[in-house]
Amino acid sequence: MNAGSVTPQKSVLAIDDESEMLEIIKECLEGEGFQVLTADGPKKALEIYEERWREIGLVLLDYLMPDMTGDLVFDCFQRINPDVRVILLTAYEDRVARTMFETGLRGYIQKPFYIEDLVQRVREELSQG
Repeated sequence: MNAGSVTPQKSVLAIDDESEMLEIIKECLEGEGFQVLTADGPKKALEIYEERWREIGLVLLDYLMPDMTGDLVFDCFQRINPDVRVILLTAYEDRVARTMFETGLRGYIQKPFYIEDLVQRVREELSQG
């Protein structure tokens, strides 16, 4: 197989204002072979996404964060890349998540979650392209 036919693995961008949650997600996904970028808030997440969106295959986005909620971050990502793949991580099951589905949200995972479920969802999303 020549190097030109190898598709580089897309990274996962995990965004959460809770550093412990970010560390758990990063450690578990990297343990499964995924490349993981992290952002501890919306501002850093937007900077990373704007600079590296072509290499990011999936975003794991916390909904409730200081400064900006997940739906607003999602809107900003869609302006950069209309095909952005986002899974919302939320402790709330509400109308916002349902509304976000209508504009391209890939799904959501209710907090607290089993890390095995998260790994499986990430694997499924990244295998779809």
